[in-house]
Amino acid sequence: MWRPPERIRYEPRAGHWPSAAEAAASRLFSEVKVGPVELAQRTWVPAMVPWRASADGFVNPDVLDWYRCFARGRPGALVVEATGIREVPSGPLLRIGDDRFVPGLRKLVRAVREASNGETRLFIQLIDFLSIRRRPPPARFFAQYLAITPRHRAAYGRVDAADSDVRAWLASLPPEEAARVLDAHELESLEFGARERVTDMHLEHVRRLPAQLPGLFAAAARRAREAAFDGIELHFAHAYTMASFLSRSNVRDDGYGGDLAHRARLALEVISRVRAEVGRDFVAGCRFLADECIPGGSDTQDAAYFGCEFARAGSDYLSLSRGGKFDDAKRPKVGEAAYPYTGRSGYECMPSYYSDVNGPFGRNLDATAHIRACVREKGFTTPVVAAGGIHSFEQAEAVLSTGQADIVGFARQALADPDWFRKVASGRGAEVRLCLYTNYCEALDQRHRQVTCELWDREALDEPGVKRSADGKRRLTPPAWTP
Repeated sequence: MWRPPERIRYEPRAGHWPSAAEAAASRLFSEVKVGPVELAQRTWVPAMVPWRASADGFVNPDVLDWYRCFARGRPGALVVEATGIREVPSGPLLRIGDDRFVPGLRKLVRAVREASNGETRLFIQLIDFLSIRRRPPPARFFAQYLAITPRHRAAYGRVDAADSDVRAWLASLPPEEAARVLDAHELESLEFGARERVTDMHLEHVRRLPAQLPGLFAAAARRAREAAFDGIELHFAHAYTMASFLSRSNVRDDGYGGDLAHRARLALEVISRVRAEVGRDFVAGCRFLADECIPGGSDTQDAAYFGCEFARAGSDYLSLSRGGKFDDAKRPKVGEAAYPYTGRSGYECMPSYYSDVNGPFGRNLDATAHIRACVREKGFTTPVVAAGGIHSFEQAEAVLSTGQADIVGFARQALADPDWFRKVASGRGAEVRLCLYTNYCEALDQRHRQVTCELWDREALDEPGVKRSADGKRRLTPPAWTP
């Protein structure tokens, strides 16, 4: 992952932990309305991919165990990981693109209800993504993947040359010479792996995305309702399809790219179609970027416009993230795929304890506050969720008391200690395991390994009933906390 050149080391600070009475009187542990439901407290666990699902996207016992851990902490809301809406194999990531996934998801809902004693509201994040392939060995790229064109034959020096001759010639060239023959898209496919973009209008399935995605999101939302979730979160953030439509890099010329209104058009059509499918008594919110954090990318002013339009369209909440783009990702090793959290934008999404003068804690708060202020100026009371490096009660309470947001998300901190919420609410905050922000968990995610936390994954490994990771070295859930 990219690191700021300053490399200033930061450590999380617990600050003052409240007594049970102070916690009960706080804003953080007060109720808040989110669309048709009420959260018992203004705490939120954002979606995190744990790599626990079956190879074909079904809920399994490891998934149930994972979400029970967070539910036992009893946050106000828990958002299930990014869950695919299409019939596309995606490895051990949850899917919701067909009715056959509903029974397993229903089991997940029941598990969270039971573990939280009915106190935690459960949403599921819905995602669409385009194809991305692993970086190929150069010999294979030239032999199999590259489409030979007249341009390549002209560079070879024979316009009537056979494809096989051109391929062999290209494969024999030194890398810098081959790079001069390839166009930008071909060179990226060689050095990073082929990646589809929403601007690939020569691909029919990409051209048809605006016609297909609203219905796919709506059908997924219907399945979520049938599985008894409290609501859904539309994933409009980071490196994926919907965020790419919102991006300034979206120059589609079919009415779904270009200026702000056209870039927002598909997202608004998705919200409208989802709302028509599930009605007003089911939560439908969205997560999007406060800033893409890439050169020429969308910024906070763009995000403020999107936030106001999403609120106007009836989104029940606005959850803000930042960065996490493919555009500045580091080149992967041969045989691996590009990972959108390795460049500067990835750092902005998940900053580590080595940072710059701004530090890693609350790095998205100023942008979130600006977006919330713009939404309020337009007359909308839509709750706004802030997240990013928040780990202490004092931080969270300040976010609410200063009007930066209405709800506070704890992602890596909740992974470090899923019981943070019960501990702090009961006056036992001193027992919290504070996240160190080393991004140990992020490194596991990058390698598509089951995500755990270094603060607990080697603890009491011989405890009866402990399930271990595939490599046998780590426990998959933290030791139970006894109040």
